[in-house]
Amino acid sequence: MDVGVIGVGAMGRNHVRVYSELKAVESLYLYDINRTAVDELARRHDAIACESLDELLRQTDAVSICVPTPYHFAIAGEVVGREVAALIEKPICSTAKETRKLLDKIPGDLVVGVGHIERFNPIVGEISRIAKDPLYVEMKRHNPASSRVSGSSVVEDLMIHDVDIIRNVLFADAYTLTSRGTEDVCSALFIFGKTPVYLSASRKSSKKIRMVYIEEEEMTIEGDFMSQEIYVHRKPEQYAVENERYVQENIIEKVLVNKQEPLKLELETFLDCAKTGREFPITPAQALANLEICEEIAGCFNGASV
Repeated sequence: MDVGVIGVGAMGRNHVRVYSELKAVESLYLYDINRTAVDELARRHDAIACESLDELLRQTDAVSICVPTPYHFAIAGEVVGREVAALIEKPICSTAKETRKLLDKIPGDLVVGVGHIERFNPIVGEISRIAKDPLYVEMKRHNPASSRVSGSSVVEDLMIHDVDIIRNVLFADAYTLTSRGTEDVCSALFIFGKTPVYLSASRKSSKKIRMVYIEEEEMTIEGDFMSQEIYVHRKPEQYAVENERYVQENIIEKVLVNKQEPLKLELETFLDCAKTGREFPITPAQALANLEICEEIAGCFNGASV
């Protein structure tokens, strides 16, 4: 397949690197308004630098859209208008309103996916398999400050990954929500039935954190998205008193996870979907629902609960 990458910033460079390693890619085309960056990246990865978006779209069967979020609506609209299969980096658009307009432009048989990359993290499938009846869920996604992030709050930038997982992997029922935060630090408490689900995200941390914690009646599950490790703590119902202190012994299991690069899995899946015409696992409709929840959470920025 002939593949294109539109936008060669931090995420776009990763797409270029992975595409250049995939056997399914015959020719790789790049476009960005920063011509110097495009030329340098094209030389490094044996790709073809394009003078215009039109030139790229005339040559490609499928493209990744990796431009800054404020430009997603315009660029994606042009791509789907040319009926080229597209993978749009998350969030799909700047607002839910823009997203609804974009969805109206997508032909019914065109493959369009959205890059919620953590759905392809190997620990997500394992946790979905292990977790049966969560009593409490907590997910943390904290980053040190970065100058490259612009055009979106911490909710659309970081928390949206965990919103996608809780709504499309762990829970499907209705919820209530309260939230508090600023543009850079936010917490959200969902209640699904009787189960509290607590999300936190920050762009002010001194430590990078990507974790999930799930309590059930007979076990506790801990997962790390970065190390791709899962530990399950089980109760053996063995208790003792040592030195006048209560002691409970747990059995700790390390789950065997087939560690893989989520972006590679995502792009391999996208190209297969573009070739076969099957639906990408994260649809524009799901991405819209994720963004609607993020806008609901971001209501906290004016100081009100939502």
